[in-house]
Amino acid sequence: MKSNFSYELLIIGGGISACVFASKYLQNNLTKKIALIEFGRGFGGRSSTRLSKRFRGWKLNHGAPSFNISNSKNNPLLKNYINELLENKFIKNDDSELIFLGDEHKIENIKKSEFYLGDNYLSSFYMNELSQKIIGSNNLRAKIDLFFETLIVDLRFNNDEWTLTSMNGDKFKSKYLICTSNLLLHKRSLKIFNINQIPLRKAIPQNKDKKIDLLLNFLDKQLFIPRLTFLIYTNKNYRYKDFYSKKYRYFHLKKSLEKKYKFERIIFQLQNNNKIGIVVHTKNSDFINSYIKSNDEEYLKQKIFKNFNELFSKNNSVNQLTYNEGFSIMHWRASQPSGCAVPLSLQLSTKYRIGFCGDWFEGEGFGRIEGSILSALLLAEKI
Repeated sequence: MKSNFSYELLIIGGGISACVFASKYLQNNLTKKIALIEFGRGFGGRSSTRLSKRFRGWKLNHGAPSFNISNSKNNPLLKNYINELLENKFIKNDDSELIFLGDEHKIENIKKSEFYLGDNYLSSFYMNELSQKIIGSNNLRAKIDLFFETLIVDLRFNNDEWTLTSMNGDKFKSKYLICTSNLLLHKRSLKIFNINQIPLRKAIPQNKDKKIDLLLNFLDKQLFIPRLTFLIYTNKNYRYKDFYSKKYRYFHLKKSLEKKYKFERIIFQLQNNNKIGIVVHTKNSDFINSYIKSNDEEYLKQKIFKNFNELFSKNNSVNQLTYNEGFSIMHWRASQPSGCAVPLSLQLSTKYRIGFCGDWFEGEGFGRIEGSILSALLLAEKI
């Protein structure tokens, strides 16, 4: 049965940016009726946790298991918020082992990478729980309605009111709209939804709002890094060769090894039952296209395990995999933005009562969790 809902404010997306914005907005607007709409099964976005239905009891962070904050400009909003997360014990400093595979990589060059500058943090829980804790802080979660597994496919703005329609026909009306996902604003939505006009452009025709026109122009130039994530559920006897006992262990491949083995990074994650989960990230187009065309999970498993065992054949820490290990694949709908960033000056259109935040905005946090948090804090100040 199709339903109709009405709110003061709607938020599209359930990642960290959405949760940070919602928590800050609700602190100053406790009487407002708001809702968050997310296509996935839970919070987190690209920084989420896979609770497998097939492999019961496993929790694997299949996106970013940790994040760094550089804040080289010493932004007080960001600084105070990170301190707030630390004080609430939502996050903690990450002292996990980080290993770069490749002889010519020098540690001083690694430290210059934007993904390792500043301070590194872990969620005190799992990554999806970090978003839950953020939106639930000060008992704010009771003030917001949550709609998961709900995909918005159409936007309309008429009579100073937004109307959103989901794939199953439900309608959501609100005075204000916040987009943390840019799927409905980007040309990639045309292929995903099989439509001929970007949903936001359909809602706001060209030349009606200069800010919206500029925002869509920037997004038209913005690229995305598609990825597959392979999740490996090891047998109970699988262990490291050495005596490493921390929860996470990161292996990043240099370009030549990435080209050879098709892996970008490999993250080992100790489970509460002492089993070791392994998350393999790739942005290799051959793997991605092979999966999309054939959806042959068994073939990819053989390729992944073969490359994994070759890569670590002489490693002093990592044991070989057997083909009896469990295996699943995460194909990202949301991908890391790259190239052209959107200026922060375009975050808010007062004429159309719509705001935007996420890691797709300019700044040193572009494409990272830092950018997601900072843009959400800035937008909450502007609303």
